[in-house]
Amino acid sequence: MPKDISRRGFLKGGVSLAAGVAAGMAAGPLVLPGAAQAASGQELCTVLDLGKCIGCEACVDACRAEWQPTVPDPVKPIPQPFPSRVPIEDWSSRKDVQDRLTPYNFLYVEHLELEGKVSELHIPRRCMHCVNPPCTSLCPFGASRQEKNGVVHIDQDICLGGAKCKTVCPWHIPQRQSGVGLYLNLLPTLAGNGVMFKCHRCLPLVSQGKQPRCIEACPQKVQSIGPRQEQVAKAQALAEQAAAADGRPGQWRDYLYGLEENGGTNTLYVSPVPFAKVNAALHELHIQQASQEAPAKAGQGRGQAAKGGKGLGRRLAQAGRPPMGPVANSMENPENLTLALAIAPVAGLAAGLGRLFGGARKLGRALEARRQDADKGGQS
Repeated sequence: MPKDISRRGFLKGGVSLAAGVAAGMAAGPLVLPGAAQAASGQELCTVLDLGKCIGCEACVDACRAEWQPTVPDPVKPIPQPFPSRVPIEDWSSRKDVQDRLTPYNFLYVEHLELEGKVSELHIPRRCMHCVNPPCTSLCPFGASRQEKNGVVHIDQDICLGGAKCKTVCPWHIPQRQSGVGLYLNLLPTLAGNGVMFKCHRCLPLVSQGKQPRCIEACPQKVQSIGPRQEQVAKAQALAEQAAAADGRPGQWRDYLYGLEENGGTNTLYVSPVPFAKVNAALHELHIQQASQEAPAKAGQGRGQAAKGGKGLGRRLAQAGRPPMGPVANSMENPENLTLALAIAPVAGLAAGLGRLFGGARKLGRALEARRQDADKGGQS
């Protein structure tokens, strides 16, 4: 591994729903808040050709440079939530962490060592931008949105940091920063615990017709973005080539990830090796990382922890390092559908109130900035 790290350091130095649920009620149909129906054929989809990725992390650097400044620093001391078992999550002193997802790091690269013809693989990881995102459908505050172009994002002016989005996400991707956001102006110990953050696929830039920063910065052109139908065809063609090159013609689905997972996503990965092998390697790596980062309990050495000690599954789920195994369509689960229907009217009201408070906060910040500018002008 040290040899691999040195090589990556050298490379870095050299490369500077679409969905809705309707209920027949007198008041009319209920549409899940924030889950705007994407126009047919207009969703934007990205394809990542992992065979091209050299692990230079130029994409990570570009993403951090553009978006890390948009994540606010928390108030200190951060209010202790009630009940006390609710964890405070503060990454403000660890902004340099980039080997996992954090509130200040929307994208990272997994570096795998494999056995076989392909000895190493590098995998950029971020939000999958599901076609029918459970984080949007099941957010009780209406803070998670899906745009017509398929981008799934969280409105930080509305989010209360309840982490429901992370719980229902098959990959547990959203990450919480405590001590920031709307809840501080409501009931700081009872009404939330911060804001959830994740990749929004450079929505402000994409909305202007520009490319996401990670795609723009990549020297190997690992990623491409375009209309979903075209990108799916491209991903399938690449997967067919990968399967044939690996001596398994006709088994191309084993080399394509994201097409069917969770009912389909707008992030498609193509690998030169089957994803079953990729996921097994990721799982082993994540166990090692989790056992190193979390202190072993009394009577349990690191060896035991690495083999799957008690609580390991929870640590892996919270670690900000998504797996790449099979994922069923979570929104086909009857419990989730029922919950989505029950949440819809409450979430719609919460979102409306959140926008009202959020608008007031934005106005207050604008007025404060104007006052400070006026004070500076008077002093000069």
